[in-house]
Amino acid sequence: MKPFEGKVLQDSEAVHAYQLDGKGGIKPISAEGVVDSTAPCWLHLDYSLPGSARWLNETPLLPDGIRNLLAGESARPRVTRLGEGTLITLRSINLNADSRPDQLVAVRVFITDTLIISTRRRKIAAINDVLTDLQEGNGPTDSGSWLVCVAEALTDQTSEFIDDLHEKIIDLEDDLLEQKIPARGTLALIRKQLIVLRRYMTPQRDVFSRLSGERLAWMGDDDRRRMQEIAERLGRGLDDLDASVARTTVLADEITSQMTEALNRRTYSMSVLAMIFLPTTFLTGLFGVNLGGIPGGGSSMGFITFCVMLIVLVGGVALWLKRSKWL
Repeated sequence: MKPFEGKVLQDSEAVHAYQLDGKGGIKPISAEGVVDSTAPCWLHLDYSLPGSARWLNETPLLPDGIRNLLAGESARPRVTRLGEGTLITLRSINLNADSRPDQLVAVRVFITDTLIISTRRRKIAAINDVLTDLQEGNGPTDSGSWLVCVAEALTDQTSEFIDDLHEKIIDLEDDLLEQKIPARGTLALIRKQLIVLRRYMTPQRDVFSRLSGERLAWMGDDDRRRMQEIAERLGRGLDDLDASVARTTVLADEITSQMTEALNRRTYSMSVLAMIFLPTTFLTGLFGVNLGGIPGGGSSMGFITFCVMLIVLVGGVALWLKRSKWL
């Protein structure tokens, strides 16, 4: 991409607007300065802001086919080459307050050797991590290393989230060994998070693999090697996701088995109690009829004798059930 003056970037209402100094740091974009491949500029835009949306639609630095894509609806990760630039859509773990991590946020990047434009609607922690490294003088030096740093930060957060899900699954397994049934919806939420991650991280790994193999002029051999390592690390995380999905299936079966067993025990206990008291129910019903000739009806000890007889009967039935190994 041809060099241009920094003044064309001034009215973008960017969340972050810096020029890489080529030494791992950043500096403000000067209106009179010239932007070239040795010191590319980085604009991070919130496309929901009117000023940023207007700049995206009017700037001559972007091809016409890119404008709507940078501010469009969320899509699965992908990479598209457009002339001298490359459009990349990536997904990040949602670490914003009052949001679930599996509600992934999207970041879109249009990148050339002289210009980096990233857009988002919700905050992305990985972008802040890269910015922190730049402010400390330990960040990327050019467009290729910037993309590698962003990919690495995104993968680090994904790996940490996968590890957290792994620990939650282990806790559920330990609870089940102690006959503790998890709260309703706990396992369903974990499985949903696993499935959502699997859906979006698989194409994201493919994006990293493709970038490592593409002969992009603004990516050096070292950048391609690092990108391939990131793709492989994300691939190992996907293998862990597959294993975790299988483990949650086993957990669901075990939870169903334990709940069924608990229900069967309760049903069995009720059946045994009904068997114990069935003879007494028959006798109380028989002696409760209002007819003459009831044995003991005229005796003052009749009721006590009847109660003792019922107790003996209940004890006898319980003893018989125990010897028969029903109790």
